[in-house]
Amino acid sequence: MVYITEWDKFAERSIELFRADPESTRYVMKYRHCDGKLVLKVTDNRECLKYKTDQAQEARKMEKLNNIFFTLMARGPDVDLSEVTGKDQMEAQPTKKGRGRKQ
Repeated sequence: MVYITEWDKFAERSIELFRADPESTRYVMKYRHCDGKLVLKVTDNRECLKYKTDQAQEARKMEKLNNIFFTLMARGPDVDLSEVTGKDQMEAQPTKKGRGRKQ
């Protein structure tokens, strides 16, 4: 098992691992509330990549990686990932207006 300390390297190697063998690659998230730690694991039974964090700010990065994996699983491993970004999906959602005072 390899713990990767840099998020960008973990995401890149995880995508490469999935594209190499999409049939046997698994992606697992594990959250331990008592420790406040989140562990992400990507494995294909030959190579195992792990990333551990206790930072709440990295939830956006995890969400983006989830979207990438969902796209790869739905459209196939050869899909162009440049169109998969969290910003496009956020912009597509309507904005909510609060019920506060008018100024």
